[in-house]
Amino acid sequence: MGLPKQNRLRHPQAFKTVYNRGKRYQSSHLVMRVFCKNDQQEAKLPTQFGISISQKVSKKAVVRNRLKRQIKAVIRLFLPRIKQRCQVVIVVKRNTTECKYEHFLRELEELLIKAEIIYGYKREHLL
Repeated sequence: MGLPKQNRLRHPQAFKTVYNRGKRYQSSHLVMRVFCKNDQQEAKLPTQFGISISQKVSKKAVVRNRLKRQIKAVIRLFLPRIKQRCQVVIVVKRNTTECKYEHFLRELEELLIKAEIIYGYKREHLL
């Protein structure tokens, strides 16, 4: 099951905006760019996520799609705790093909805490 439509970052222009204006956070397998809007009019917009996986990660679409599914599952766990009006792009690094779900869970949680877009963030893991 994917992300809800309102939480998907779909348009190329939105990806460009996040790349150009967002802050960068990285871990051993993931790079996360975050752009939070400050406008009062857009205060109720949901946070949107985009996932970028290059063919350099794997030539096989099956592997890339599996990685996307795992990352989306982790994002769904955190959605209730994530602040509104942010746009997030998650880029997967090359050495990620053998990464386990639990590892994605820890890394993504650490990146979201670094970016300070989780409500009531603490340094404790879900596992």
